[in-house]
Amino acid sequence: MSDNSAIEWTDATWNPVTGCKQISPGCDHCYALTFAERFRGVSNHPYQQGFDLKLWPDRLEIPLKWKKPRMIFTNSMSDLFHKDVSDEYIQQVFEVMNKAHWHIFQVLTKRSGRLARIASSLRWTSNIWIGVSIESDRYTWRADHLRKVPAAIRFISAEPLLSPLTTLNLENIHWLISGGESGAGHRPCDPEWVRDLRDHCQRSHVAFFHKQWGGRTPKSGGRLLDGKTWDEFPSLPVHENNQATLAMLYERQNTTSILQ
Repeated sequence: MSDNSAIEWTDATWNPVTGCKQISPGCDHCYALTFAERFRGVSNHPYQQGFDLKLWPDRLEIPLKWKKPRMIFTNSMSDLFHKDVSDEYIQQVFEVMNKAHWHIFQVLTKRSGRLARIASSLRWTSNIWIGVSIESDRYTWRADHLRKVPAAIRFISAEPLLSPLTTLNLENIHWLISGGESGAGHRPCDPEWVRDLRDHCQRSHVAFFHKQWGGRTPKSGGRLLDGKTWDEFPSLPVHENNQATLAMLYERQNTTSILQ
């Protein structure tokens, strides 16, 4: 949980659920698992249970106490659509996001099948962005599930990018984030894979954000692609009376134009 995240495409993180299970190769060197398991067995630590799944109902209302508009990565240390998170609890998380209309919530999942199955039962206010992780061409079908979700903004996180995404369809996708893997045993990211994604985004009028090349640490490889920093954010509908959120978005867009 952090109100000042180091992740380049967000401002804060909020974890009403922690812990997860690995389900595809992108999970092999999961930073969240590595971090959480360091504290397994440490009495009274938030990760005393390691990376075992845990619900935190006492954290549900935290975003309502943050009055300044933020982009909030929801469940950076878990997956909201994990099979052991009940539909009822997911509903509670969405109710908070619906109420906190001055924030933008960025929800990311690898469990796109469950997302698509229950999406119609959730209230998708325009401040909720929903994304799926696609680490290799074997998992581009997750974007097909994503397209079924009636969210204002749908995005893809191609991080860690482990192969070219030659079959990726960007129809009705608004944003794509690419990134290489970091940490011990990190797998290399070929610049040509990222260039192909950037060019695909440009042809498809999809905002493109290159987060990192990866390496021993997240920032060790830098972020430049062909001499430029790619920090595009999608244009989006927001609460029509929410001038503070609009101001936050304009500030980010102006920064992007300077960087590019």
